[in-house]
Amino acid sequence: MAGVSKFPQAQGSNEVKVLRRNNTEDIIDRLGVISPDRVILHNYPISHPISIFNASCLLEEGDGELMVFARIILGYYMYVSSIVELRIPIEDIETRSVNLNRYPGDIILYPTTKYDVWGTEDPRSYEIDGDVFITYTGRSINYFNPLIRVNRTLPVTAYFDEKARVWRKIYAFATSTELFGEVVSNKDAFLYKTSDGRLYLFHRPHLIDDTFHLMISVIDPKILESKEEIREVIIDNGVEVLTPSAFESKLGWAAPPIPVGPNRVVTLVHAVDKDALVYRVFALQLYLFPEEIIIEAVTPNYIMEPATSYEVIGDRPLTVFPCGNVVYKDKLVITYGAGDFMIGIGSIDMDTLMGELDKGRIY
Repeated sequence: MAGVSKFPQAQGSNEVKVLRRNNTEDIIDRLGVISPDRVILHNYPISHPISIFNASCLLEEGDGELMVFARIILGYYMYVSSIVELRIPIEDIETRSVNLNRYPGDIILYPTTKYDVWGTEDPRSYEIDGDVFITYTGRSINYFNPLIRVNRTLPVTAYFDEKARVWRKIYAFATSTELFGEVVSNKDAFLYKTSDGRLYLFHRPHLIDDTFHLMISVIDPKILESKEEIREVIIDNGVEVLTPSAFESKLGWAAPPIPVGPNRVVTLVHAVDKDALVYRVFALQLYLFPEEIIIEAVTPNYIMEPATSYEVIGDRPLTVFPCGNVVYKDKLVITYGAGDFMIGIGSIDMDTLMGELDKGRIY
């Protein structure tokens, strides 16, 4: 449910809400889908995951590959997730043969701590200062405890130790009770560092009053100097970027931001329909100003909604859930969860996306 926010609001949020419409102009070109039976696990006794979805990505142009980091389910009893890495040749995506080929995968992150003992979910991958990071949703030790309804999930960040060739979990982000009160869960998170060195955490806390808040918080960039053992980082500030419209129950950050200018980014947001529970996607352009967050533009219409059979049918029907995007040959390539069962891959021309944002530009 949507509520009156107790947090500072981003500049432009009221103007943007007036522009948004409960209408979809789907402009995402579907390039292919990867089903779980075509993923071959190298480092686990079961050959294939039961489901694979909510994938993030990074581009390795030198190798001509898309590194894909996806959530997998190996058993439905407790629905515990791990994260697998796949490498998809760019040629497969360009020729749409990604629909046919098989891909080996290695499980790289899985439950090992009190912050993620019941699952490592929905990875977002990105680079900061040459290092590769993944922030995922950790199902904490509280997740299934009926007596504890706080901190059931937390954002957990891992980075790839290039020297040791291993992934290391380094931060678990917890919220300050003084600012946020009791938080049931916190999801859809990732870090972003601006060109002038400021560090932000994008996240979506679910408060004890059952409201969901699309937040950006300032993080001390000095935390990046410590990458040894996992430690809690307390979030004690935040700006709410946008509240749900009357036709939505909640919003969430989709994929990490794409820079489009100094301290300016375009980011995808997913929205859940209030009545039909359909997941749809729209885009925002943000200006990350040192003193405030400014929304400069919004796509007035949703730009993506479930349309194909693999998006409409699945473990969670009517779901498109982007977690990754990269720019390749002037196109934004998107990796997303389709029906909580498969990996979808789509694209849109950056000029087309910016044109849609111009229709809802306020600054």
